[in-house]
Amino acid sequence: QVQLAESGGGLVQGGGSLRLSCAASGRPLSTGVMGWFRQAPGKERECVAAINRSGSSTYYADSVKGRFTISRDNAKNTMYLQMNSLRPEDTAVYYCAGAQALVLRTSAASMDYWGKGTLVTVSS
Repeated sequence: QVQLAESGGGLVQGGGSLRLSCAASGRPLSTGVMGWFRQAPGKERECVAAINRSGSSTYYADSVKGRFTISRDNAKNTMYLQMNSLRPEDTAVYYCAGAQALVLRTSAASMDYWGKGTLVTVSS
């Protein structure tokens, strides 16, 4: 069983930056693929970024390409999401998620374990 805990959310002005962290416990992070998802009020949960076990392969949603960077430190059992040039439309609850898989997963339904989420609010 893997437990995930997100941190780093908060209120930021448009154009600003935030760094989210996802700390894992219960099982080494290196055994699975990971991803960051977000859910805004009234919208479906969407994958914004995903990363494979070694960190050598990543995926980004078109809406965040060039602004967000996903990374992981398996030695620290932690995953990160660096978010730059934030926009009001990035406002959402951000979740980290993982799956025992070899290939990147970007569907929320395909992830095996989730954190509780951290709120990111971007003001205009």
